[in-house]
Amino acid sequence: MLTSLSAASGSTAQQAAAPAGKRLSIVIPMHNEEGNLDALFQRLVPVLEGIGLAFEIICVDDGSRDGTFAALTAHQAREPRLKLLRLSRNFGKEAAMSAGLSHASGDAVVLMDGDLQHPPETIVTFVEQWRQGMQMVYGVRASRLTDPWMRRFLTKLYYRLLDKMSEVTLPRGAGDFRLLDRSVVDALNAMPERNRFMKGLFSWVGFRQVAVPFEVAQRHAGASSFNFWRLLRFGLDGVASFSNVPLRVWSWLGIALSVPSFFYGLVIITKTIMFGRDTPGYASLMVAVLFLGGVQLIGLGVLGDYLGRVFTEVKGRPMYLVNEKVGFDDAPASGGASPSVVGGHP
Repeated sequence: MLTSLSAASGSTAQQAAAPAGKRLSIVIPMHNEEGNLDALFQRLVPVLEGIGLAFEIICVDDGSRDGTFAALTAHQAREPRLKLLRLSRNFGKEAAMSAGLSHASGDAVVLMDGDLQHPPETIVTFVEQWRQGMQMVYGVRASRLTDPWMRRFLTKLYYRLLDKMSEVTLPRGAGDFRLLDRSVVDALNAMPERNRFMKGLFSWVGFRQVAVPFEVAQRHAGASSFNFWRLLRFGLDGVASFSNVPLRVWSWLGIALSVPSFFYGLVIITKTIMFGRDTPGYASLMVAVLFLGGVQLIGLGVLGDYLGRVFTEVKGRPMYLVNEKVGFDDAPASGGASPSVVGGHP
């Protein structure tokens, strides 16, 4: 059962302390976040040190085009608990999170963004709930009033449709900001699928979960790379990953169109045989043909999307490629690395 509580920003380190010997991993996927790094580490590191656990920070550079990786390397030279993964190109946030999870060694792993919209101070509350036996602690937005009204409406509509169409129920306002117990991380890493919708997978795996409200801050610097079309594609990925209703819809639509057409054809044949009447209406015939042709093409498009996903899985290509590692035990001393294939396991 999922429960909820209020975030306690004033929690002490003693309240957050977990059993001795435990280790915490922070995974941060990044894409063009050079301007956020100084402020991020200035806030994040003191919070983690106050918790009282050994920790590592894994930053995954997902094909940034600015100086993100160079800035990360400079920070890593001063902070050995910082570890870096540089992907060979931009594989997307889902792949970047998967890369971080597969390289994380902690007993618990926190996923968060690098733009400071996810407040590092909330991690203290996450750890408290983990200490009390929760295996997944996820942040939920306390308010979406900062979003445009159209985005709020479409988000609400999407969640309702996905709940009815799929086998998972996504918590309202939940994103990627969450703490995962090692048992949850191992379950996610064991999944072989490459077309990943992480929000759905977080709900699908189950385990003991609790929600923690938090206030989303403004980006410290830069702009989000998620435009309307990427968000639309992301939403469609969620539907295709956890529902076959779009495929069934075309069967229902085919029945709804073919049955009346069959009986109408019988009426036309009967009139022609009994009364010798021709059925006029070339224009109406063309409209019907074009309409049905359009419906068929849309159906083929939906079918093609599912087949494309099957094709991607069958090819067995890795989910991502790691071009460089810094700070890991298996990383070369020079900091360089040959491209390595990683598809979900380090």
